Amino acid sequence: MATQPDDPKAVPEGGKIHEIAGGWITERVGTPIPLFLKLSYVGFCLFGLIYLFRYRAGEIDHATRGPLVQQFNQVSSTAPMGWIIFLGVVLFAFIAGLLTFAFRAKEEE
Repeated sequence: MATQPDDPKAVPEGGKIHEIAGGWITERVGTPIPLFLKLSYVGFCLFGLIYLFRYRAGEIDHATRGPLVQQFNQVSSTAPMGWIIFLGVVLFAFIAGLLTFAFRAKEEE
């Protein structure tokens, strides 16, 4: 568990420490979110969109698994394009909300 430091120099004047999860996670109130973390949100969202449309029918161009996946797709049939578009719209809405939340300046509680 994290404890509050007794040294007054450890926390700047007026800098409150916000504890989450019983003190396991702490943050200094007013500290901005680092840019690399915001960019990681963008990167993971892009990866999700690319993965959705690239591998929606399986990994058909793989050297060893490709023919098996193609045979499986012929037997089972892949999802219709309307369903894929619906999933893309839902994923896009989720990503827009996530990025709005991540990049918007919030007021402290």
